[in-house]
Amino acid sequence: MNSMNPVDIEAVELRRVGMPLTSPFRTSFGTQTERDVLLVRVISGQAEGWAECVATADPLYSSEFTDGAHRVITDHLLPRLFHAGPLSAEQVAELLKPVRGHRMAKAAVETAVLDAQLKAAGIPLGRCLGATATHVEAGVSVSIHDSVPELLDAVAGYLDAGYRRIKLKIQPGWDTEPVAAVRERFGEDVLLQVDANAAYTRSDARHLAQLDAFGLLLVEQPLDEEDMAGHAELARVVRTPICLDESIVSAQAAYEAIRTGACAIVNIKPGRVGGYLEARRVHDVCAAAGIPVWAGGMLETGLGRAANLALAGLPNFTLPSDISASDRYFEQDLTEPITMTDDGHIQIPTAPGIGVAPIPEVLAELTVSTLVLKP
Repeated sequence: MNSMNPVDIEAVELRRVGMPLTSPFRTSFGTQTERDVLLVRVISGQAEGWAECVATADPLYSSEFTDGAHRVITDHLLPRLFHAGPLSAEQVAELLKPVRGHRMAKAAVETAVLDAQLKAAGIPLGRCLGATATHVEAGVSVSIHDSVPELLDAVAGYLDAGYRRIKLKIQPGWDTEPVAAVRERFGEDVLLQVDANAAYTRSDARHLAQLDAFGLLLVEQPLDEEDMAGHAELARVVRTPICLDESIVSAQAAYEAIRTGACAIVNIKPGRVGGYLEARRVHDVCAAAGIPVWAGGMLETGLGRAANLALAGLPNFTLPSDISASDRYFEQDLTEPITMTDDGHIQIPTAPGIGVAPIPEVLAELTVSTLVLKP
């Protein structure tokens, strides 16, 4: 990246977009029916860069939320970038370091700079990060349903569509029964995993061990994000591999989790770790330790989904990722739809930068507000 010219930022546009979901998405921490999306557009003399902030409307998945991200970008992050003058994406994290936390907001700013820089240089994000694949194996995340029969119908639909792996959201009271029903209905050959979104406690260890009977790929984030020691204890009771999501906020956190035996697999979400450059470092730490990774999802529009595909092309992404086709979540995506092949793969974009841009008419129709800031 050092051979690329720095970006001279002329303006940054923060745009809020309302994206209705095709169906409610229910997890252990709440139900979403639409996404309040914060988009960041960096405008420079060389090119413009787009990014999506993955923070949700309410601070339930993490402490970040869309209004807060909007405020911290406006009041704290952009002034630091504007003060720096022409800059490279690799400088962004260091410039923003004095502002504690707010990784999703920082990731959006860094990604928009990176997209502009790569577009100006004619380099795809996948090549910049070191992707070796051309396609990504697509998995799907299935939300909590009102009944087991409804869940089975949903899973049947996703398997018919070609998805290679099913992830079931679970919570206390909705775990062994739905998992057993999916196994019984669809058989042992379906790649199946579960995600608790930190809904359990250490006292649930023996209960969670009942999931061992179902041949799952992994149990994702069963305990609180700060309870690394608890995950290490749980890993000694539960045979199914423990995967961490919310706990992995940086390459350093990944190193500590692996060192202490808190996980055997890591989910990488670029927004959660502060951007794609840090996500690559998480990948490298895990690869060095022999820990497989896969790409998580945050109900992204095509902008975030395309960038995630580039990351998921790196060699240690050996498990199917939570990168679904656009129509899994949206009737109309912001970009040209991201589609899946009949055999359950999605192509990594090859155009410069993240490889996609919003469709102007769709963007205009769904925009709720716009703010332009200049140095």
